[in-house]
Amino acid sequence: MAIPISADHLVAALHAEGVRVVERSGWRTHNRNHKGPWGPVNGVMIHHTVTSGTANTVSICERGYEGLPGPLCHGVIAKDGTVHLVGHGRVNHAGRGDDDVLRAVIAERSLPAANEANTDGNTHFYGFECENLGDGHDPWPPAQLDAIERAATALCRIHSWSAASVIGHLEWQPGKIDPKGFTMDWLRERIAARLKAKPTGTSSDNGSKGSNGSMYVVKVGDTLCAVGKRLGVHWDHIARANKISAPYVIKPGQKLTIPGKPSERAYTPPPFPDGLAPGRSSPSAKGLQQALKDTGWLDRSVPLADNYGPQTQKAVAAFNHKHSLFTAGRPNDPVIGRRGWNLLHRLAYGT
Repeated sequence: MAIPISADHLVAALHAEGVRVVERSGWRTHNRNHKGPWGPVNGVMIHHTVTSGTANTVSICERGYEGLPGPLCHGVIAKDGTVHLVGHGRVNHAGRGDDDVLRAVIAERSLPAANEANTDGNTHFYGFECENLGDGHDPWPPAQLDAIERAATALCRIHSWSAASVIGHLEWQPGKIDPKGFTMDWLRERIAARLKAKPTGTSSDNGSKGSNGSMYVVKVGDTLCAVGKRLGVHWDHIARANKISAPYVIKPGQKLTIPGKPSERAYTPPPFPDGLAPGRSSPSAKGLQQALKDTGWLDRSVPLADNYGPQTQKAVAAFNHKHSLFTAGRPNDPVIGRRGWNLLHRLAYGT
């Protein structure tokens, strides 16, 4: 459950994920908000349009048709992979669907079969209409499938949702068949894999590259955490680079320096084959603690030491449990093994 992001935030998130975006005139205020609530949002819904021709498809989704006024989605994903933004706010895309499905999406668990239409989906879902005839024969070009994956991933990443928050119209409303031509399980697998990596796009519309990183201009609704997730940099690194202290407030129009990977956080050689554990003194313990701090697992007030104490042990155990890395074959293990060490440093510094 989340508050819908702003139009600026949406564009930035799509760009950060590598999506090619076209902003249609007036899309930021084109919506159906006067007909019902928009939010809290719980997921992303994928459709096919049953139309051909990008210009025709975008026009229909933008203005709607008799009996169903536009906009009919937030973005139209064309055959060439371009996302045409046509509306922001409540849009006519989901219609009424099964409340059991909505509860499953919120819980991020397997979906039940949709067998009733008792809940307003336009309140709860972002919607993407994908240009396709929906007859099972009209092809889905790789560029289009890639854009669908990236667009859905962008919203999942910005809201900290898993791939389970992405559903098809056919999974929401009885009798619907869209999208037809690929399965939603296949798409969710691709999204889940992409969410494990950092965004591969660019945020050049929000700032410019510098010799030591990049510059980002704060938009309305931005937070340090959201900016960090979008750009693949821990929010605390951004705060320190810009000398921002608690309560870590940023303002629209503020220019932030986005740091690169400083040399003092370079990959620390692991103390293997024995691993690293409490009671085993090693200079590498400091590298472990710093990486834990830089990924948010360990409080920054904990001093670095060659032998780590209870707070670091608790952080290591939590990290191992989160990633199913039980070095000694048991939960809550405070020992860091090779796999855990490499994963932690990759998450912290991309190394």
